[in-house]
Amino acid sequence: MFKNFAGQLRNEFAGYNASRLAQDALAGITVAAVALPLALAFGVSCGADAAAGLITAIIAGIVISALSGASFQISGPTGAMTAVLITIVARYQLQGVFIVSLMAGVILLLCGIFRLGKLVSYIPGPVVTGFTSGIAIIIALGQVDNFFGTFSEGENALAKLASYAELGFSPSWQAILVGLLVILIMVVYPKKWNARVPSSLVSIIIVGILSNLLGFEVASVGVIPRTLFPEVRLNLGEVQWDAMANFISPAFTIAALGMIESLLCGASASRMKDEHFDANQELLAQGIGNILIPFFGGVPATAAIARTSVAIKAGCQTRLTGIFHAVGLLACMFLLGPVMAKLPLAALAGVLIVTAWRMNEWHEIKEMFSKKIWVSIVEFAVTMVCTVVFDLTIAIVVGVVVAYALKFILKKKAA
Repeated sequence: MFKNFAGQLRNEFAGYNASRLAQDALAGITVAAVALPLALAFGVSCGADAAAGLITAIIAGIVISALSGASFQISGPTGAMTAVLITIVARYQLQGVFIVSLMAGVILLLCGIFRLGKLVSYIPGPVVTGFTSGIAIIIALGQVDNFFGTFSEGENALAKLASYAELGFSPSWQAILVGLLVILIMVVYPKKWNARVPSSLVSIIIVGILSNLLGFEVASVGVIPRTLFPEVRLNLGEVQWDAMANFISPAFTIAALGMIESLLCGASASRMKDEHFDANQELLAQGIGNILIPFFGGVPATAAIARTSVAIKAGCQTRLTGIFHAVGLLACMFLLGPVMAKLPLAALAGVLIVTAWRMNEWHEIKEMFSKKIWVSIVEFAVTMVCTVVFDLTIAIVVGVVVAYALKFILKKKAA
């Protein structure tokens, strides 16, 4: 395994020169521009804070990029992980998230050591599409409070919606205006400009400035500490070891999601760059990264297809692109912390709502329904509903069981 990784590095950096270094640096800066608003938004939306999302992106960008199974993988907080973390934060607070992340990292590390990277290939495409759409729904529902400036209670998005019946629903027109303006800018923003300066970054800058100039009374991101060692981080001395059994199920859920999302991202991106992807090495990298991240106060990370594809299109040469992106985010933390602290949460909610819409695999969904491929439609629908109502692990298991059961039934009928 170590020999394979060493060989991979030799091939990757063969003939490396100043020109390729410059390309890596520019690609890293481009990815950092895309990752900055997403890191802030995902940190807040999962129940942590913007700093946690930023720290996750920085540590993941350095550690996981350095050890990755390919030159192009960019890891950090993702929407899919956010959807799972909402319930864990509500139930066990941030210390619980840190413990779950550590345990999930150990599971991912073991999966890499025992070379289980091929397991993802057995998950049918419609099941993956279904849980992606389910996660998109959870992300969008989870932004109701920030978008409308309201307050709710509950362990998940559905419970929060139900709580409005008791708590009441009194939206703030200022928060709604901020969120709608972000969505409008992101929708009308020219695609050719998006390759250089992402619409998410432009929208929160414009709306953030307008909101502060007009004196809008909306909730903001809050203080972003200029340190990688915030007060709230994993402290093994505070761990209640007798309650560890409660974290086993969430840890497997996080590990399963990290495995699925990272390996699907790697498989897709390897075709984009026409480069070999080592799935087992990627699992090792994700495992080590997620073991370390909670000690810095971050949340679980996975490889992100949006940021990875941006890296490839921006001219990524080696894994240094991921490291440069992390350095760029670190510079933003120290230089722009006071500015980012004033960003309205409604603006970040707008970014996530558009992100949730775009993360759906619309091409596959349209093909399924237009061609009336009923087996795929059932697999997609069942997995999507289970993802929203239950959790990712149950959704994947149910989706796979339904998929293979339908195939078995169809074979029996054909025979």
